[in-house]
Order: sequence, then structure tokens, then C-alpha cells
Amino acid sequence: MAALALFLALVLLGAAVHKALQRERLTHAVARLLGLPAPLAVLVLVLVTVLEGLAALALLIPATLAAGAAGAAMIWALYAVALLRRRGAVLDCGCDFQRREKPVGWLTILRPAVLAALAATCAWVPPAGWTIETPFAASALLALWLAASELAALPAFEQPDRRARS
Repeated sequence: MAALALFLALVLLGAAVHKALQRERLTHAVARLLGLPAPLAVLVLVLVTVLEGLAALALLIPATLAAGAAGAAMIWALYAVALLRRRGAVLDCGCDFQRREKPVGWLTILRPAVLAALAATCAWVPPAGWTIETPFAASALLALWLAASELAALPAFEQPDRRARS
């Protein structure tokens, strides 16, 4: 379970750094995703960035692992719900490192839902100690996750929704 916690921490840390580096693009994505004015979207983006960073840090400390995992699960579950509400809309959801305007389909919604489920599992299972394999297993999970993300972005996986809205 330590490898899963480290994997989740790496995903959160990557997301927080991504938001810090691409603040303008992701402020616009948050505004469109949540239907907020730009000034409020900036506040939401900063809040989420801080929460992701705190959850990532908490996942690395055995005494706070459960709280970090619960926080991560909540962040990703709320993101999945926001995406579900915008299903079919063509927008940049901000979930990739590059700008991609595409319909919000089931694969896009499933990504944070899977992460939320993994984090919830991590919150409920007692923390295991790190071994020499832990960073390698976490790195392998991260590589697979990023590869799956890129494959899901291919046009063959885009499934336009008949209820398309913008």
C-alpha cells in the first residue's frame, strides 16, 4: 500500500505543479468547468493547488496518510462530479499537461473517479512500511497512469455525446 500512497502523492504533486506553472490556462479551464467568473476561478485554482500539495505531503507521512488519502479522494471525487455535470461539453478540462479542447466523455470523468477510489482505498487500509521496491512500484504506476492518459486522449477514444453543450 506504500507504493499506492506514493503514486497518489506523485499525481497530486504533479497536478499542483501543473496548476502553478499554467495558472492562466487552468484559471480559464476552472472558470468554464465550474461556470465561475475569472476572479473566483483564480481563488478556486489556488485553493485546489494548496489542498493538492497538502494532501500529497500528508500521503508521505505515516501518521497523516489516512487524512491525506481522504483529502485526495475528496478532491478527485469533486472533480469527477464537476466533469460529470459538463459531460458532452467541448472544453479544456485542464487534466492534461497540454491544452486539449475535447468533449467531456466517460473516460475523462472516469480518470478522477478511479483516483478517488484508489485514494479512498488507501485511506481505509492501514499504512504499510516502505521497502526498497516502493519507489520503483510507484514510479511504474505513474508511468502507466500517464501512458493511459495519453492513450485516452487519442481521437479514437473521443466519444461525442449527443447531449453536447458548451
